[in-house]
Amino acid sequence: MHWPATQLTQRLGLRYPIVQAPMAGATSPELVAAVSNAGGLGSLGGALMSPDALRQAIRDIRRRTDRPFNVNLFVWHDPAEPEPAALAAVRAALAPFRSRVGVPEDAVLPLPPSPRALLEQQLAVVCEETVPVFSFAFGIPPLAEVQRTGAVIAGTATTVAEAAALEEAGVDLVVAQGAEAGGHRGSFVAAFEESMIGGLALIPQIVDRVRLPVVAAGGIMDGRGIAAALALGAQGAQLGTAFLACAESTAHPLHKAALRRSADTDTCVTAVYSGRPARAVRTTFIADLEARLPAPLDFPLQYGWTGPVHYAAADKGDGDLMFLLAGQAAALARSLGAAELVEALAQEAQAVIGGPA
Repeated sequence: MHWPATQLTQRLGLRYPIVQAPMAGATSPELVAAVSNAGGLGSLGGALMSPDALRQAIRDIRRRTDRPFNVNLFVWHDPAEPEPAALAAVRAALAPFRSRVGVPEDAVLPLPPSPRALLEQQLAVVCEETVPVFSFAFGIPPLAEVQRTGAVIAGTATTVAEAAALEEAGVDLVVAQGAEAGGHRGSFVAAFEESMIGGLALIPQIVDRVRLPVVAAGGIMDGRGIAAALALGAQGAQLGTAFLACAESTAHPLHKAALRRSADTDTCVTAVYSGRPARAVRTTFIADLEARLPAPLDFPLQYGWTGPVHYAAADKGDGDLMFLLAGQAAALARSLGAAELVEALAQEAQAVIGGPA
């Protein structure tokens, strides 16, 4: 299939302007390599990985592909020590759910003592392994060392102001995350409530503001969405939820099933699971926590307390107590192999755009 070149495909040597979103906890080296080998850009969500695990995953990807791929990290910030009353409220709110799935009331996921220090260690791995593309969300990390490796650098923006800040910081690409997107919100300049801008409004404004190539993200599930993103001035499209349902995704089977049966009104943006706003399927777990909990702990401390419920529920097949990240168009997810999905997306977009096949 012949595709007209975009700045994204030219810069990275891609066949298609299709980026698989870096979903922390749901991307495997198999998924990343399959997307890259099919002509898109596969992305590893490495934010939750230890430095050693991150290094191993990067090397696993390289064993499977010689094509460009992306490694994504969170710009972690060390959370404030929780007040005793706030911690007591979280434990009380979680108590019935812990009992339901047999989790001890004191069970907490192990978290790094300093998330900021973890980021520094992860960045060192990214530099030592000289990854082709490096991306990030939740702020702007130190970039000088990564830039010296020659990596193409992409930052996530949810507003025009954030896109401008990324350009000033020296990134090469801006990922414009619309409000429709599943997963954690990347907002870092203003409160997330002030940064919930739909892609149809956000993408052209960012395109007009910055001189950098823009990659559209949020609610894109098929070739129609990719064609629309390009029509708005984006140079590529990033899809996350669409790839969650793929065979190579490490998302739990209950997560994949929830995508297929979801409707456009079934997601919500909530901070009660991790402490940072994220779009997910609205479950009993989320609804009840929002009703019971005055406020979550800082990110990622809240995740340390809710995580054991999620994993125990997954083991017991109780999807209603899991945290199921998903975008607003999750119902359009397809159970395909990653390479098959890339080809389907390209053909669908080509049919909309027109031109030689």
